Amino acid sequence: MPGVFNLSIDEAVKDVRAARGLGVLSVILFGLPEKKDEVATGAWAENGIVQRAARAIKSEVRDVVVMGDVCLCEYMSHGHCGIVKAEAQSLGAAAAAPPVTAEYEIVNDATLELLARTSVSLARAGVDVIAPSDMMDGRVGAIRTALDETGFENTPILAYAAKFASGFYGPFREAADSTPKFGDRRSYQMDPANLHEAMREIELDVEEGADMIMVKPAMPYLDVIAAARERFDLPLAAYQVSGEYAMIEAAARNQWIDRERVMMESLICIRRAGASMILTYYAMEAAKLLA
Repeated sequence: MPGVFNLSIDEAVKDVRAARGLGVLSVILFGLPEKKDEVATGAWAENGIVQRAARAIKSEVRDVVVMGDVCLCEYMSHGHCGIVKAEAQSLGAAAAAPPVTAEYEIVNDATLELLARTSVSLARAGVDVIAPSDMMDGRVGAIRTALDETGFENTPILAYAAKFASGFYGPFREAADSTPKFGDRRSYQMDPANLHEAMREIELDVEEGADMIMVKPAMPYLDVIAAARERFDLPLAAYQVSGEYAMIEAAARNQWIDRERVMMESLICIRRAGASMILTYYAMEAAKLLA
């Protein structure tokens, strides 16, 4: 994506300092480990990439709120958000033929243990807000219990409560090398056509202890944001995802739209729909214009 980069820890510290200087109050961290495996070790390792980045940022930029994305896809060798139980590795008979996708299951409850372990590890590293984005059933409750039992009762949870199985995630998945190697994520992310399921998923996360809720993506789901705002009295975030950003950038580069005007209009419409927080790649640019 134009203007968006994977950063080393020292460069991330510089970017966070610059963002804070512009009035951006919070940042969210995603990690890309050197090695991936089938139990997402890099996500919960005490010396993982996000843990090290959080410590560095908190030591250098003390008045910024650091949020930590809690998902396993970037750290899993297969690219799924949970532990995979496969019936077979490959059903291909001929060596020249492409392998047939094996039957597989995302093991929900075993994944919860890794998500809770990751959350505690991030809290210990200084992360202020835990933001689970995996969409496993029961993850907010498992994370809340783990945080409370380890002395982090006051660490809030921002739940990706309504995260849809969207086609708008492509650029991020490419950058994070987290596209599933087989199958897709429709068994645990939500049906884009089902607003009622979104409300039920949000309600479950709230019941389990979420302090804040998020809708993802943002612009294609403004009706979901509006419905969530009307129904739930919690801070409501919306995530303007990589595909949304990429479309605006591509159209602007082709001189089809006024980039700055459309950028701000896109953020205004998300805010108008009811979002009290917007997670966006345009945060620093928008802050400059609003100063």
